[in-house]
Order: sequence, then C-alpha cells, then structure tokens
Amino acid sequence: MEKVFNIGNKSFVLDQTKAEEAFAAKRVINGRKTMTFNLLPLKYQWAYDLYRVMKANHWEPEDIPMQGDIELWRSGKISDIERWIIRMGIGYFSAAEGIVGDNVMHVVRELVTAPELKLVLGRHAHEENIHADSLLYMISSLGINPHECEAMFEDVPSIVKKNEFVTRTSNALRRDLDLTDPVNKKLLAKNIFVFGQCMEGTQFYGLFGMILSLYRQNKFQGIGTMFRYTLRDESNHIQLFRNLFMDLIDENPEIWTQEFREELVDIMKEGVALEKEFIRDCLPISSVGLSAGEFEQYIDFIADRRLVSCGLPPLNPQIQNPLPWLAEMMDIRKEQNFFEGTVTDYQKGSSLLQAHDDDL
Repeated sequence: MEKVFNIGNKSFVLDQTKAEEAFAAKRVINGRKTMTFNLLPLKYQWAYDLYRVMKANHWEPEDIPMQGDIELWRSGKISDIERWIIRMGIGYFSAAEGIVGDNVMHVVRELVTAPELKLVLGRHAHEENIHADSLLYMISSLGINPHECEAMFEDVPSIVKKNEFVTRTSNALRRDLDLTDPVNKKLLAKNIFVFGQCMEGTQFYGLFGMILSLYRQNKFQGIGTMFRYTLRDESNHIQLFRNLFMDLIDENPEIWTQEFREELVDIMKEGVALEKEFIRDCLPISSVGLSAGEFEQYIDFIADRRLVSCGLPPLNPQIQNPLPWLAEMMDIRKEQNFFEGTVTDYQKGSSLLQAHDDDL
C-alpha cells in the first residue's frame, strides 16, 4: 500500500508495505541491518517503557550529603569489621560497575539489532557510569587511598575469582561472530544470563545487604542512600537483561535445549559459591546485626528467584528469606517508592511509569 503526499509541485510516495516489512524484520539479533535509528513503531514495548522508568529515576552522587559519613569514618565509634565492609564495598563496586557497563556497551549493545533495545542498553551503561562515579565520590569523601581499591580488586582472591567468572563470558564475544550459528547464540544468551542474573542479580546482593544493614543502624547514611539508589537501578537492570534473555530465547528456540538449561543452572551454582566465599571475606567475623551465614542463605534465596524468573529450576526449592527486613529495601515492589520520606526526590512528577516484574 502506498500513500502519496502532494506538496507544491512535488509528490512524495511512502510505501507502507516496505515499512511494515522493516518492522517485521526487527529482532533481538540478526534483525534488519540499517544505520537509521527508527524507534517507531516499537516492537519491544517493554524496552521503551523501562527506558522511561530508568530516565525518571536519574540521580547524581554529589547531591547526597556525606558529612555525617566523613565524621563517623574519622571517629572511633565504628568497629574494624564495619570499616572493612565499607572498604570491601567501595573497592569491589568501584571496578565491578565498570565491568558491567563495558559489557553492556561493547558486547550486548553491539550485537542486538532493534533500536529500542539499543536505546535502553545505552541508558543502562549510563547508569553504570553514575554508579562508578558515586564510588569515586565515596572514596574521595572518606579520604581512602584509591590505590587500596585497585589493590583490593587485584589481590583479594574472592574478588579476583568473581571478576574472572564474568569477564570470561564477555571476552568470548569480543570478536567477529556469526550469530546465525546456534553456538554463538548460546554464547550471547549465556552472557546476558551471567551479567543480569548471576552478577547484578545475585553477586551484588551480599554487599548490598551488609551496607544496608549498617544504614539500618543509622550508620553511613550517605553511602547507604547511594547504595539504595543504585539498588533501584540494579532492579531495572535485572529486569532488562531478563526480558532480553527471554526474548532472545523465544526468537531462537533451537538453543533452549535441556543441556543448555542445565549449563545455566550450573553457572548460577558456580556464581553462588563464589559469592559465598566473597561474603566470608567481607564478614570474617560476626558483627552487630551481621552474620555471614545469614547472608549466604540470603544469596541462595535470591539466586533461586533469578533462576525461576528465567524458566529454570531452583537450587534450593524450599529456601526461606533469612533477612525479611532486607526484602523491604531490596524487593522491587518495595523499592519503587523508597524515595518517599527522603529529602531529595529524583522521580519526575510527570512520569507515571513504574518498573514492575513479579518474577524479580
């Protein structure tokens, strides 16, 4: 079907059939190749909706006061283990956020073809920059030697292992790939699963919980606030990568074999084991309101939620949440309105969109 526009002495013919064919060719991968960035009509509506939510949740580290944290850090009112948790949190996340952002931009966003997917992935990468900047702000505010953070990421064995766990799936895709080959499709699906469900969705949550436990005790309110903001962003990232993973599988069902499903479960099992080792390094002795065993069980609980949300069997079907107070801060259905009651509200009043996914 063609539509003709007569403007002055010129006629312009628009071919709707051709446009509809271009829309039909939108896919997660192996879609229509074009340099144009035509978002409309949207095929992946969820991606644009989530982009709007993420944009509305924008925040800047420098707007969060750190004076109370600085005074507490310089005082003798906190224990060595509490100082160590803060150091581990800042040291690990200052580099981990960059690893995630680099993978988003230079692996996943490079390989997907639908413009609305590239749009939301670009926002994801931007938020990782904000998170990395917030860690820089924390380091400079507390006066921590930045070389200590670099040394921590290089020299603490459990951090080195977590780093290798995710970067190996990223490195495998940094080359020319034939994404019509099921082997390479699986590589990409595995990457999306590892970064979205294992790393951001599970391996981030041990330290999140520890730092928010201190925040709950009215310690490090500035750092805790930034981690809460980061946590809300992470919930959207988990949803983004989960939806991307499920759409990729739906469009390429030949890769969703029993063998591949078992491989993904084994990968999560490995990720959980590495996170538990890391938790024991963060919390080698119990502290007030903090027990490594409880956080390890919490990771089992979170990991099973991630697996089930992707159509995979849980590792511990009957596991219970040992830290119910954390659910109030971490569960996405609760996180959405955590700005209420705080001094600063970054949520745009004009945005009625809210992230939601009962599977998370």
